Amino acid sequence: MKETKEELEERFKKQRLETVTSLFSYTQFPPGTEYEIVQLRAEDGAGSWGILYKRGHPKTVLVIMHQRTDNSRHYAIPHLVEAGFAAFGHNNRYVGNDVETIHENIVLDIAAGIRWLKQDRGFERVILLGASGGGALFSFYQSQAQTMPPHRLTQTPAGDPPNLNHYDLPPADGLVHLAAHIGQGKFLMLNIDPSVVDEYDPLSTDPTLDMYNPANGFRFPPEETRYSQEFLARYRQAQRERVARIDAIARSHIRQQHLFRELMQEASFRRLSTEHQLYIRRRAILGTYMLINRTMANPACVDLSIDPSDRERGSLRSSEPEVYNFTEYGYARYLTPRAWLSSWSGLSSNASTVDCSRKITVPLLMVYGTADKEVLPQQDAWPIFNATASEDKQLHFIEGAGHWFTPEGPKAGKGDQRQRTMETIIHWLRERFPA
Repeated sequence: MKETKEELEERFKKQRLETVTSLFSYTQFPPGTEYEIVQLRAEDGAGSWGILYKRGHPKTVLVIMHQRTDNSRHYAIPHLVEAGFAAFGHNNRYVGNDVETIHENIVLDIAAGIRWLKQDRGFERVILLGASGGGALFSFYQSQAQTMPPHRLTQTPAGDPPNLNHYDLPPADGLVHLAAHIGQGKFLMLNIDPSVVDEYDPLSTDPTLDMYNPANGFRFPPEETRYSQEFLARYRQAQRERVARIDAIARSHIRQQHLFRELMQEASFRRLSTEHQLYIRRRAILGTYMLINRTMANPACVDLSIDPSDRERGSLRSSEPEVYNFTEYGYARYLTPRAWLSSWSGLSSNASTVDCSRKITVPLLMVYGTADKEVLPQQDAWPIFNATASEDKQLHFIEGAGHWFTPEGPKAGKGDQRQRTMETIIHWLRERFPA
């Protein structure tokens, strides 16, 4: 039956819908809760801010942070305060600014928060609670904090500061992962569309690598999409190759800057005309932005036989990824070359959760939803769990819970998934870290 104009407009509105803030923000906190808005300064001088919540005089505080979203009102906060813990919703220097995010710099913001909580506010124990990308971020931090100088990272993937050996990185006492994925870069490499032929043409497509091409197995519901193993192998390899191509573009932009900065260091530079000096100085600082087209193309979003779970068709952002893949929204859409390399490149980013977890020895709790549409058991949860060096580690799955632990899918039941999630976390905390 033909759609009406109103129905069509509503469907396109849903396809372009961004993450709804209320999904991960509380509506009210327990009576008697005290809160303190805090401005912090990292050792490199950059600022960050957060809100500390508590009742009474708890000894254990949980820090909540994400790379780009505001976590100062995270839904876990009221539950933690009610249970007798303190909670610090900490927003790093890049909050709301994915365009420039450098993971190595965020490490310094996390360190500033932990120091302040222990030294200035007297907490005995600090636990890092990260949801989705926040779990990956905290794994990166903890792996560097547990690495003694001079063996920490000395530069970003772009070759820039900071040298983390020069900074105080106090380790946390434990970690909680909520639907943590394998790292922004590794996650994107599973989602980036390898059929893009021209990075400057959002419609350019190699049909033999197009997961939304019926010839490759794609079907509209109610038919089931099924991809062959041969296609998936080619597809995954082509995804790596596209990421490598984008890496090369990013590094080319950075090399151009470095070339002109080197010219400024030559003795002959001051003998050049004013016009020529200005040209070189401008080229040395000339920035650019990269537009990464079509990043909603993980075959697991439509072929539910891949990494089976209770999830429904689609992605976190749309039930129709075949269309959403072409919107201006999506992961890693608009970035500086440095942000691409540090945060979103599956080949260059240092913030790989699996790799970082091999260095983590503090207690770890991992909680996942069985109806999560993008963070999956075999793709994310089990590789991280198996890689983690901690002897004290637990992995729990909440049946019928989606990515934000709200009820989803055929096993949503009575809708108490978030409550069960928080009960799992609080029980784990109380056994190890008295409030």
